Amino acid sequence: MFSRLKTPLCDILGIEVPIITAGMAEAAGVDLAIAVSNAGGLGVMGCTMDSPDELREKIRAVRRGTDRPFGVDLLLPPNVSLEMVTNQDLLDQIPLAHREYREKLRKMFNVAQLSDGDHHVLGTGALEQIEVLFEEKIPVFVSGLGSPGFMIERARAQGMKVMGVVGNVKNARRVAAAGVDAVIAQGSEGGGHTGLVGTFALLPQVVDAIAPMPVVAAGSISDGRGLAAALVFGCQAVWVGTRFLATPEASIPQWKKEAIVAANEESTIRSRSYTGKPARMIKNAWTEQWEKGGVEPLPMPLQGALVSPVLNAVEGRSDIQPNAAGQGVGLIRDIKPAAQIVEEMVRDAEKIFASFARTGAKSALA
Repeated sequence: MFSRLKTPLCDILGIEVPIITAGMAEAAGVDLAIAVSNAGGLGVMGCTMDSPDELREKIRAVRRGTDRPFGVDLLLPPNVSLEMVTNQDLLDQIPLAHREYREKLRKMFNVAQLSDGDHHVLGTGALEQIEVLFEEKIPVFVSGLGSPGFMIERARAQGMKVMGVVGNVKNARRVAAAGVDAVIAQGSEGGGHTGLVGTFALLPQVVDAIAPMPVVAAGSISDGRGLAAALVFGCQAVWVGTRFLATPEASIPQWKKEAIVAANEESTIRSRSYTGKPARMIKNAWTEQWEKGGVEPLPMPLQGALVSPVLNAVEGRSDIQPNAAGQGVGLIRDIKPAAQIVEEMVRDAEKIFASFARTGAKSALA
């Protein structure tokens, strides 16, 4: 796809249009990555919950579906020492009051008796996964949380491009100083793990703070107007999550897609009740109980170790299971193919800039 919206970052990443799929955990899987990459953008898989073998197979499956660049998103631990802990180590750190509250919720929601078992918890296991990324020579790596500074030199030697997601100027400077190829600045409106600063306030401050490093805009960008606005702010691409959830290719259940279509701009909440980190999702009974229950969620990864047995014991329960979405969810009114979304976003943004040219206004691309 030829587009006059092509930016220098597009050349760096080897893509045709400045649209990147957010690495939304298991929701952003093989099919979505293939569809977006084949449409000229950058498809990024969210692979934090995958074992090394599962991750390797996903990478190879994407390569079977496209010969274009793609990426992998992982959540890096705040401290590499987390890589050495076991699930039981985490469980041993959970206070009795939190165990009791989980039991109260289990009974309230009529969930079967739980077994802590050996559940994969967000924030652990990344180092093994990163080895797979190097072995498979992936084109692009994105750290959804944490700084990828420790792997930059090795990535650069292999030709791997690296980006990091941040929610404030301080972390943008930190990740930029680590030597990434671009910084993804996500405003509070965005779905999933997100910070406190709004998108329109955050983007120009990050662009100014780390110039000339490329900045990717994130935070409920759902259509061509959002893409155009990001480019006007000086960003060189957009990181799109929620809009790509309402696609046939997204690896989430149909009920979650339909809930996104039915939601409005006031349907979401930032909650620590699932992972311990603030994450935006559609409100449900689970988030409500943690808001008013009098027990503060534990920090990541302890909260995940606490609640994962409940989440693994239920399926299709919209009152319990999380449904990540940004405040731009109110713009989404249908489920459509990912390639069509890419095409429409580019077309509509180009129309906006064309209208600027006709009326004599200057665009960011002039």
